[in-house]
Amino acid sequence: MKITFVTDTYAPQPNGVATTLQRLVHGLRDRGNEVDVIRPAVLACEEEGMKVPSVSLPGYPEVRVGLPIRLILQAKWYRRRPDVIYVATETPLGASAINAARALRIPVASGFHTNFQQYMAHYQLPLLERATMRYLRHVHNRSHCTFVPSSDVIAELDRQGFENLELLPKGVDTKLFSPKQRNLLMRKRWGAGEGGMVGLYVGRIAAEKNLPLVVKTFTELQRRFPDFRGVFVGDGPKLADLKLQHPEFIYAGVRFGDDLVRHYTWADIFVFPSLTETFGNVTLEAMASGLGVIAFDYAAARQHIVNGENGFTVPFGDEDAFIEAAVEALRNEELASVREEARKSARKVRWKKVVKRFENRLKDLIRRQSPEKADPLEFEPAEAA
Repeated sequence: MKITFVTDTYAPQPNGVATTLQRLVHGLRDRGNEVDVIRPAVLACEEEGMKVPSVSLPGYPEVRVGLPIRLILQAKWYRRRPDVIYVATETPLGASAINAARALRIPVASGFHTNFQQYMAHYQLPLLERATMRYLRHVHNRSHCTFVPSSDVIAELDRQGFENLELLPKGVDTKLFSPKQRNLLMRKRWGAGEGGMVGLYVGRIAAEKNLPLVVKTFTELQRRFPDFRGVFVGDGPKLADLKLQHPEFIYAGVRFGDDLVRHYTWADIFVFPSLTETFGNVTLEAMASGLGVIAFDYAAARQHIVNGENGFTVPFGDEDAFIEAAVEALRNEELASVREEARKSARKVRWKKVVKRFENRLKDLIRRQSPEKADPLEFEPAEAA
């Protein structure tokens, strides 16, 4: 197959969507497919595909949004037609790609990777939440199917009027994320004694990640366990304020590859209190690294954690239960066993299976759609000149 990805983010950007897309692209190529990636020109990635202009997202300057280029894409795909197009982000670039694909009658799928509508309240724009949901629904319903990473998100989107939803779970690289790189010397540098414990948060340091609950959890753990150390890995618009208000915690910045793996393995528990995830890749990364994960019972945690067996989950939004679960995890004499089970569970979720499923779904989409090309009266290449 000739497959074109359209996205506003891609590795090495430190977010779950970028990581997921890189895994899908490389996995599809390994299976003999031809894949190119259309993305903003400012992204520092070495990939086949068109680079497009972009602008910064208001209130989040490190995030770039591709500009709409429908006619340019129509001209490009008219000359060299892909078999299928996958639009990973619903920004103006993604919406214009869906419109271009429909004009040429090319099968097009979209991915619902981010709950943008929930971000509005975190950025003091609560009145825009409904408008954002209407926009997202309109964009996705113009694609032939929308891939969603978790069943609970599918249920909510179905309730909101989204159509043609397909479950596409995520995987984890268990060769990369492994407990083998555990290093007690680094833990001592963080101030964790021989019997001390380390709690870890990995992700964007941003309002939508429910950081106040991370702070409350780490603070309570420090109060109850004097040798406890709380570590943040990541960057974002709230980092400077967090450092200023809570200098007692450790801030490791953004980490990649083996360096990120080491930071996972130097910890004992992983706290992830976000309420806005469609999945949460870091949950599987932490489990594969052999950590006891504390999370709300939804998205990746609901799919992969059995409370008390391979991690710890609490009812969605119950902050007191979340903090108490973290306390009980450190008190739990079976924490070592829980961490071993977390690793075993993660080993069952391989990217190869996910990629194969994605490839098969794209082939089904191609078969379902008409092979006819666009009516020349609907689009003329000279129009895009």
